[in-house]
Amino acid sequence: MSQSELESGGRPNRGFLAIVERLGNLLPDPIMIFVWLIAGLMAFSALGAALGWSASFAFTGTEAPPFGVLKDGVLTFQAQSLFSEENITRLFTEMPRTLTGFAPLGTVLVVIFGAAVAERVGLFSALIRASLRNAPRVILTPMVAVVGMMSHHASDAAYVVFIPLAGLLYASVGRHPLVGIAAAFAAVSGGFAGNITPGQTDVILFGFTQEAARIIDPTWTMNPLGNWWFILGIVVVFTPIIWFVTDRIVEPRLGAWGGEADDGLKAELARSAVTDLEARGLRMAGVAALGVVLAFAALALWPGYTPLIDESKTGPSQLQPLYGALVGGFMLLFLISGIAFGVGAGTVRTTQDVIEKMIDGVRVMAPYIVFVFFAAHFVAMFNWSRLGPIAAIHGAEALKGLALPPAILLVSVQGFSSLLDLFIGSASAKWSAMAPVVVPMFMLLGISPEMTTAAYRMGDSYTNIMTPLMSYFPLVLAFCRRWTPSTGVGSLLALMLPYALGFMVVGMAMTMTWAHFDLPLGPGAEVHYTPRGKLSVP
Repeated sequence: MSQSELESGGRPNRGFLAIVERLGNLLPDPIMIFVWLIAGLMAFSALGAALGWSASFAFTGTEAPPFGVLKDGVLTFQAQSLFSEENITRLFTEMPRTLTGFAPLGTVLVVIFGAAVAERVGLFSALIRASLRNAPRVILTPMVAVVGMMSHHASDAAYVVFIPLAGLLYASVGRHPLVGIAAAFAAVSGGFAGNITPGQTDVILFGFTQEAARIIDPTWTMNPLGNWWFILGIVVVFTPIIWFVTDRIVEPRLGAWGGEADDGLKAELARSAVTDLEARGLRMAGVAALGVVLAFAALALWPGYTPLIDESKTGPSQLQPLYGALVGGFMLLFLISGIAFGVGAGTVRTTQDVIEKMIDGVRVMAPYIVFVFFAAHFVAMFNWSRLGPIAAIHGAEALKGLALPPAILLVSVQGFSSLLDLFIGSASAKWSAMAPVVVPMFMLLGISPEMTTAAYRMGDSYTNIMTPLMSYFPLVLAFCRRWTPSTGVGSLLALMLPYALGFMVVGMAMTMTWAHFDLPLGPGAEVHYTPRGKLSVP
C-alpha cells in the first residue's frame, strides 16, 4: 500500500470508485444543494420570462391546474419571473403555508409518531433477532435476504442491529462473518426498494410524487399501496440473486474462515437472543397488530358503516378513502403494537414513557424538517415559475417524437437515478428534485405516477452498496474490520460489486417487463395513465 493510501486511512485513491468518492466529497450538504437549486431556478425564471418561454397542449378538463391558463380547450403555461412583485410577495407571505402544506412533511411526521415508539421500545430489534437467530444453516442466506429487505421498516435498526448480527450468525456456524455482512448489506441497502409490505418509504416518496402529479392533474391523490406488487416482486427476484452471489461468488472468494466459535463469540451470540420478556412482548405486539388490521377491515367492510369506502362511487375509486387512511393506519399499527411490546417486555411502564419516545422520534427528525423547508420552497417556486410544467410538456413532446416505448423511458429514469445515487445518498432529496419534471412529463406520455416512482426506486437502490458516500457505508466498514482489520474501502466495494451488477441487470429487466406486460403495480395502480390533455406531436 502506498504512503498516500496509508495517509488516507487505507482508502484506495485510484480508479473510478476513487474518482466517485472525491467528486462526491466536493458536493455540499443536501440542504445546500437545494439552496443552490433555488438560486439557479430564480435566475432561469427571470430568463424564461424575458424570452417568453411557454408550453401548451390540448386539455380535456374543465378546470385548469394551478398556474395554468385554460382557453378554448388549450392549457398554456407561461414562464413567470420569481423576482416579480407577485412572486416575491407570495414567497414571504406564504412561507409558513409552503412548509406546512408540503405533503411529504405531514405524512412523515404522522408515521414517525408510531414508528418512533416501535423502534425505541425495542420491537424492531427483537423482531430482527427473533427472525434470524434460529435460521437453519442451509437457508441462512435466503433468510438474511428476505429479513434484510423487510427490515427497512425498522429504520436505523436495519443497519445497526441486523448487519452485525448476520456476521455474528455466520461466524457461529463456521462460515466467514464477512459473507454474512455482505449478504445483509446487499439486502438492506442494495434491495432498498424491495419489501413484503408497504411502509414509511412508500409514504415519503409518494408524497413527493403527489406534489408533482398535481401539476397536470390537481385531483391526483397518492396511494401508499401503489407500488406494493412491484416491491414484493423485488423481494422475489432479488432473494435468489443474493443467495447465488453470496454462496457461489462471495464466499468462495473469501475462502474458509480461520476463526472458530469460541467462548467470547458464543457469549455475544447469547446476548443477541430474544429474552423471555421480549418473547412475551412480541406475542402481545402480534395480537395488537392483528387488532389494528381487523379494525381497519371492519371500517371498510362492516355492513351499513363503511367510513373507509366511498359508496357514492364505483370501481377502484371507491377505495380512495381507504388508501388515504393508510398513513394514519401505519402510524396506529406501529404505535399500538409498539406499546403492546413495551408493556410485555417491560420497556413501557407509564403513558409518559410512550410520550417521551414519540417526542424523541420527532426530535431526531429535526434535520429532515430543515431539509423539507428548502425542498418545499424549491417545489413551490418551480410551480410559481411555471418552468416545471413547461419543461415537462416540451420534454414529453420530444420523447413522443422519438416514439420510444415506455419500457425504455422508464429505464432511462432508473439509470439517471442510479447515477445520482453515487453522489447523493438521500432518496427523498433526489426524488424531490426529479419528480416535478419527470412525473408530469411521463403522465403526458401515458405513464402513471406510480410506475415512474417504481422505476426511480429501483434505480435508487442497487448503487447504494457501491458508493462510499452512502451514510452507513463507514459503519458497515467498521463491522467488517471487527472480523478482518485489514478491510479497506476498496475491499468492501469489491465485495459488493457482484451484488450491484446483478441487481442492476435484473432490475432493469424487471422494470421493462413490468411496463411491457402492463402488470399491476399495486391495488388500484396501473402502469399506464390516461392524460387529461393531448400533446401536439402526432
